[in-house]
Amino acid sequence: MRIGQGWDLHRLVPGRKLIIGGIYVPWETGAEAHSDGDVLIHAIIDALFGAAALGDIGKHFPPEDDEFKDISSGILLERTGKILKDNQYRIINIDTTLVLEKPKISDYTDAMRGKIAANLSIPADRVSIKAKTKEGVDASGRGEAVEAFAVVLIERF
Repeated sequence: MRIGQGWDLHRLVPGRKLIIGGIYVPWETGAEAHSDGDVLIHAIIDALFGAAALGDIGKHFPPEDDEFKDISSGILLERTGKILKDNQYRIINIDTTLVLEKPKISDYTDAMRGKIAANLSIPADRVSIKAKTKEGVDASGRGEAVEAFAVVLIERF
């Protein structure tokens, strides 16, 4: 068994859709990024690659590559799952924490869990999403950014 951890942060800006966990969350700002800016999926991808000692999201999906411009992070997550499978790893579970002041995401977490699980072809009960605020501290706390943390457990098959 192997454990991996991931983290990501994106600035929130007007004129972008807010996509978290593969789900559109209606809000006045969205994540500034080369892809769709899905901070939660990016943290999961980094955790999975880290657990398998296969590098990071930038190695596999470089931001300077036009192929990944505005791409759905769900597609990147599916590709990550295939890379893990090709290297004989399977996912045991994923535990995440999303950090943002607003909007509240409790109405969306079940859909996010289902979407992430579907992207990885695993049961949704293996995906956990928690949300926290930073009580006004730093960029995430001021509503200027969104960040996510992920911990994963994988094993060889």
